Amino acid sequence: MSDGLVTGLLIVALFALLGSGVWIGLALAGVAWIGMELFSSRPAGDAMAVTIWGSASSWTLTALPLFCWMGEILFRTRLSEDMFRGLAPWLERVPGRLLHTNIIGCTIFAAVSGSSAATCATIGKMTLPELKARGYPEGITIGTLAGAGTLGLLIPPSIIMIVYGVTANVSIAQLFIAGVMPGVLLAALFSGYIVVWALLHPGEVPAIAERTTLAQKLYASRHLIPVLLLIGLVLGSIYAGLATATEAAAFGVVGSLAISAAQGSLSRRTFAASLMGATRLYCMIALILAGAAFLTLAMGYIGLPRHLAEWIGSLGLSPFALVVALAAFYILLGCFLDGISMVVLTMGVILPTVEKVGIDLLWFGIFVVVVVEMAQITPPVGFNLFVLQGMTGRQITWIARNTVPMFVLMAAAVLLIWFVPELVTFLPRQMKMG
Repeated sequence: MSDGLVTGLLIVALFALLGSGVWIGLALAGVAWIGMELFSSRPAGDAMAVTIWGSASSWTLTALPLFCWMGEILFRTRLSEDMFRGLAPWLERVPGRLLHTNIIGCTIFAAVSGSSAATCATIGKMTLPELKARGYPEGITIGTLAGAGTLGLLIPPSIIMIVYGVTANVSIAQLFIAGVMPGVLLAALFSGYIVVWALLHPGEVPAIAERTTLAQKLYASRHLIPVLLLIGLVLGSIYAGLATATEAAAFGVVGSLAISAAQGSLSRRTFAASLMGATRLYCMIALILAGAAFLTLAMGYIGLPRHLAEWIGSLGLSPFALVVALAAFYILLGCFLDGISMVVLTMGVILPTVEKVGIDLLWFGIFVVVVVEMAQITPPVGFNLFVLQGMTGRQITWIARNTVPMFVLMAAAVLLIWFVPELVTFLPRQMKMG
């Protein structure tokens, strides 16, 4: 049977399973089992047991549940509220004023939460009612929040970077450091857009209720101390070479528990709720990873990745053309799958081709994260759009329409990191030299 026919059959089987409501992880494992039973001589049961155990017992993956737990603990504290109070006075004179709290809040919270949806929900819970009460237009408020929420994936610690690092065998600490500059660049682009929008629509930005003095601004900044200490603890320990990503995640959990206790929001109930929330999230991710690991193995036995890599290689695409094609492919895939599933499903097939063309896997990891971010705000399965729809009750198409400028800015960021790869590689190189 030809490769194209085998691929077609397996894709049909995958979509049939996903469409019938089967969990993604089980659907992936099911398709892998079908592939191995029908198109390879190795017993599927034995291969499945070995692969799933191997993927589930990876030490590198330990950072994942810890970062999930850290995000869940902080989700239940007053941290986001304090952040708003600390930032607001400094934004009085900037065009767009408090609209920037969406961007800065998401940037800061992204540095203590590895999830895009958690960043979007946490900051949105706090900024949307505040901005609405002060008379800011809902379209720009929700649009900028949807875009900035995706920074949860790019600014370390990031759940998707851990998944990519494990799948592509790239250092997670290096990936974390590589994500810092592109994350800040994207936040700056979003803020720049707000400044331009505010200058073009001066009448839509409400006037300031009261001006604060420098002393008042500095006093309000005390609210930012806990979150800055936590970021320093997690990223500082990795950057200084004192801790691996897993150890830094453990520091983060201890730090967030300390903040929660100091704020008085740590009770037996919130502790148990955070633990259960993290367990549910991690179990979902682990099941997807296990299913994807088995699917990658099955594809290897059938020989599909090799043939696909050879086919793409035979097209003679330049590295730039390949990157453009992959960006379009991931954005399309993002219409149907969440970010983690996209990464684990495709890496086994795509990495050999990327290596063959000579693209640095560390750079490619950051590229994939930015493109997956773009997929987070493309309907019908844009995760951030779902989160905002649940919070605002607005139609998903209305939210998506207001998010288009953020999507365009992310596309611009992809071009920037292609033409200036040092934006990604500079910090990791310094870390290696240090």
